[in-house]
Amino acid sequence: MSELTLKENRVGSIAYKLTVDGNVEEIITPEYAIEYLHGAENLIYGLEEALDGKKVGDSFAVTIAPEKGYGAYDDEDVDIVPIEEFGMDVSGIQVGEELELWNEEDEELFEATVLEVTDEHIKLDFNHPLAGKTLHYEIQVVDVRNATQEEIDMGVPESIMDEMLEALDDDDVDDEYYSINNPN
Repeated sequence: MSELTLKENRVGSIAYKLTVDGNVEEIITPEYAIEYLHGAENLIYGLEEALDGKKVGDSFAVTIAPEKGYGAYDDEDVDIVPIEEFGMDVSGIQVGEELELWNEEDEELFEATVLEVTDEHIKLDFNHPLAGKTLHYEIQVVDVRNATQEEIDMGVPESIMDEMLEALDDDDVDDEYYSINNPN
C-alpha cells in the first residue's frame, strides 16, 4: 500500500457516493475508482481541498457548499434559442434532456439542459445541473501515485488522456453534438 499523500502533481484514485438533497446522485465503487491529477482542477475545488493530504485507505465524509462545488445557480445562464439557430433537426429533443452544443465557430462546447421546447424555440439552461446545490460526499482514497511528466504537462491522468483520444477517434462523435449560432 502506498504511503504517498495527495498533493500537487500526484494522481489520486477515489471511490465515492454523492448525495444531493437526500437523493443519491452517483456511486463510484473502488473497482471503478476515478483518477484525477491533484492540483490540476480535475475535480471541483471543495472536493480536491478535502482530499489534500489524504492517503490510500482514508475514508471520510465531506459536505461541499455551492461556492466550492458547481457555483451558485445563475438565472442569466438560461437562454431561449430560436429553432432556426440550431444546425440540425431538433424534432426529437425532449424537456430534461442534456445537450452538448458547439458555438457557430465550433470552437467551444457548451452543455445545457432543455427546459422547454416549442415550435419556435428551445429554452436552455447552461448552468451545471448541480449548480446551487450542497453536495454530500462519502469518499474512499483507493490509490495515490506520483504523476508522470506527461500527465503533469497535459493536466490530466493517463487514463483520462486515453478516454479523450478514444472520443476523438470515434467516427460518430459529431452525431452527438448540436450546433447553435449563439449559445448565450
